[in-house]
Amino acid sequence: MIYFDVTKTGRAGHASGLNRVSARLRDELGADAVPVAWHAWRKAWRTAEGRIPVEWRADDWLLTGELFSEAERPGFGDFLRARRCRTAAVYYDAIPLKFPDITWPQSVARHPHYLGMLAEFDRVVAISQASAVELQEFWRWQGRTPRATVTPFVLGADFSRRGRVQDLPDSRPAPAGALLCVGILEPRKNQAFLLDVCETLWRDGLKFELHLVGRVNPHFGKPVAARARAFRQAGRPVTHHEGVDDAALRRLYATARATVFPTLAEGCGLPVIESLWQGVPCVCSDLPVLRENTAGGGCVPLAANDPAAWAAALCRVLTDDPAWRGLAAEAVARPLPTWAEAAQQLRTALAD
Repeated sequence: MIYFDVTKTGRAGHASGLNRVSARLRDELGADAVPVAWHAWRKAWRTAEGRIPVEWRADDWLLTGELFSEAERPGFGDFLRARRCRTAAVYYDAIPLKFPDITWPQSVARHPHYLGMLAEFDRVVAISQASAVELQEFWRWQGRTPRATVTPFVLGADFSRRGRVQDLPDSRPAPAGALLCVGILEPRKNQAFLLDVCETLWRDGLKFELHLVGRVNPHFGKPVAARARAFRQAGRPVTHHEGVDDAALRRLYATARATVFPTLAEGCGLPVIESLWQGVPCVCSDLPVLRENTAGGGCVPLAANDPAAWAAALCRVLTDDPAWRGLAAEAVARPLPTWAEAAQQLRTALAD
């Protein structure tokens, strides 16, 4: 039996990347996974539905895709060390340690403990090869001998639970000039840089719209949102969509000429492969972790924070129809993973 941790994600009110990963894996695992939650005051697991205590068997699996620490879950460390069942975790990234000045203080304080506790698990599945390597490097830096084995797995690109766009670009008109940027508004996602690049293009007379999709980071995102509002008030065609469902986001993809992802750090970079699933080319930062997704085509990777390079690339993708059609054809043609396949990877990892 697989018991699936929904302690926080089961009651989350927003669709962060972590919450979306957890929800999609839980859905695709279906009847193979029983949702459970950690009850801190009981220091025990209970089923999420009936709050019935879990009777663990040695061959059961606890699978968690959440972030945690002993301070947040008193007694959880003792549970891991008791080995009442087998344990597995989905690992995302070490971004709070790399960018503490622009990461939520709670996350910065929790992350070293979280990474340390992951070493107590039996299996850790990392959302990219790059994140798998960084976790093991962290453990080596700590001088820790982990119990856990770490393997990467591939996340799904089919964010909307609907079929993939398969129309070749030659069979459909090129979309009008609209750029789409998906991600929480915060310094790490680098939307302020994108606004500056777009301002250069608007001043040069290029006509296009910019759509920003994502909630606002309550600690660090307000200045980014304020800049977007200021641009709009100045007459620039910028729209911030703070809360959209899958259907609304799919409509935005359908009218986008390209997506833009100027991020500074990622654990995987889901917006890249989700854009390709929609048949939409992506202009993105050339980060090592993103190269795992950009190498197959349909993408324009660029050095982060190089305004001239970004301005030139966006101008080309917006105005050069043959270049756009070539990128769109690559996006449509390349194989992409689904969440059903991601769930099957997990089943295989837990069956070994």
